Amino acid sequence: MEPRIDLYKLAPDAYKAMLGLEHYLNQGTIEKKLLHLLKLRVSQINGCAYCRDMHWKDLQVEGENEQRMYSLDAWRETPYYTDRERAALTWAEAVTRVTEGHVPNEVYEQVRQHCSEQELAI
Repeated sequence: MEPRIDLYKLAPDAYKAMLGLEHYLNQGTIEKKLLHLLKLRVSQINGCAYCRDMHWKDLQVEGENEQRMYSLDAWRETPYYTDRERAALTWAEAVTRVTEGHVPNEVYEQVRQHCSEQELAI
């Protein structure tokens, strides 16, 4: 799959900024596999085939179980995810869909049981 726009060539400073964010995320307390799960789930919501492909491959490199990857869009209905992963997925979905309303306080309180405020900030 070929990207439509060569971001590095057309906007190198924007590309470098994204790499800086990626570096920041990798230095944090969120497990690498969980970060990739979150990125894949958000890519599913956004409908980005390029990102889905990239994050799927990232998860494969991390040794993620294919059953968990295939069922990610139905994570609420499966027993394959930990409480921390479920909390992070809940938060990622709420923040990704923020244009549909706001992130409810109940979601914030639920997620805070499993994730630090610093983790929620990213």
